[in-house]
Amino acid sequence: MLKPDKLSLNIPETTKPRVVIIGGGFGGINLARKLPEKYFQVVLLDRQNYHGFWPLLYQVATAGLEPDSIAEPLRKMFGSDDYDDLHFRLVKVTGINPAARTIETIVGDLPYDFLVIATGTKINYFGNEQIKKYGFPLKQIPQALNLRSQLLQCFEQASMTIDQETQQSLLNFVIVGGGPTGVETAGAIAEMKKHILPNDYPGVDFSKMNIFLIEGMDRVLPPMSEEASEKTFKYLNELGIIVKLNTLVEGYDGETVILKGGEQIKTNTLIWAAGVSGAVIPGLPDESVERGRYLVNDFNQVKGYDNIFAIGDVAMMKTPEYPKGHPGVAQPAIQQGKLLAKNLKRIINKEPLQPFKYFDKGSLAIIGRNRAVADLPNNMHLGGFFAWVIWLFVHIMYLIGFRNKLVVLSNWVYKFFTYENSTRLIIRPFVRRGDRVSQSFINKYGGD
Repeated sequence: MLKPDKLSLNIPETTKPRVVIIGGGFGGINLARKLPEKYFQVVLLDRQNYHGFWPLLYQVATAGLEPDSIAEPLRKMFGSDDYDDLHFRLVKVTGINPAARTIETIVGDLPYDFLVIATGTKINYFGNEQIKKYGFPLKQIPQALNLRSQLLQCFEQASMTIDQETQQSLLNFVIVGGGPTGVETAGAIAEMKKHILPNDYPGVDFSKMNIFLIEGMDRVLPPMSEEASEKTFKYLNELGIIVKLNTLVEGYDGETVILKGGEQIKTNTLIWAAGVSGAVIPGLPDESVERGRYLVNDFNQVKGYDNIFAIGDVAMMKTPEYPKGHPGVAQPAIQQGKLLAKNLKRIINKEPLQPFKYFDKGSLAIIGRNRAVADLPNNMHLGGFFAWVIWLFVHIMYLIGFRNKLVVLSNWVYKFFTYENSTRLIIRPFVRRGDRVSQSFINKYGGD
């Protein structure tokens, strides 16, 4: 690999206004798709070369899908003649200099006329360094693959130890966070326990396997309706998941979870799904940021600037309906990206800007086969099979690329009839010092 001083962003000079978009998530790609090249040069920057459909990331982690079925290369998405003046660069933005109107990267600076921050969120560990070190986050594809390997390694090791305490630790799984990611991950692991693991590991008594879901509030799925929360709690109980509400995690040393109040759970796997914060970039003043998100007006302009915008999860647009900002889901980002493309054109044409108005299409969560909840417009709440069908349809529709839609649909159809998760591959070394596996197992059985 070349050193940074041998590289540059290498963006062509232009006489058109340059729009720099930081982030290739839902907001960034919908903005880039709608910006007319007749008016703008578009530069899209991201730390990874693909757009991922993160609502299905938990299925990668639980061996239900391969990662390339929920991701699409950004260069493929913008490789046609329709995007001749759109330039993608695989680079991390390290700072913003609003006075100079430049963004900073390790391979050089880039001037902008309009800057759009669409960086989404990052994991929030709430200052707990132990959990950051030993827990398993679920926010990126490499993390999902790492978690998949961890789960499968635990089952493999459980089949090879006769020490009951060690085996129980390997078969205890703690998921922290009762939002959609936590609930869906817990349901997927429970489905594995019921339909897959007894056949794969006939020598292991999976009735001893425990799945703990820890939530700090008084109900699961806090962002959704109380009806959805109640149904979800019922489904989780039916799947044998141990739900602990009003419970906080104080620490985790890789072997023992310590709950507030003193309760301890021995486990080799703590999955952290308890919170995120906005992925803000250094350079803008503190008064432009609140609670880890950029304060924006009705046109998504960052407070204090008329040429810097933020969209999606990293933007906090306060309205009477959403005093704490819009929910951190795909729809606000998609809708803001599309509207901002129109508003940037209006700025060039010296036309009045159109304020953003969020259209809430509803919220969905799945807890296993035939078990899902849906909060739909007009205060409609569904649960069970019909909500499950809606969840399947919506997630297929929002996947990028025909191939991904076909692959995911065929996987789900195959799984529906066979109860099979076909991607049960361990893709990291079986036992290696430094891996998040049972230290007691390494001590007993060795490892390089």
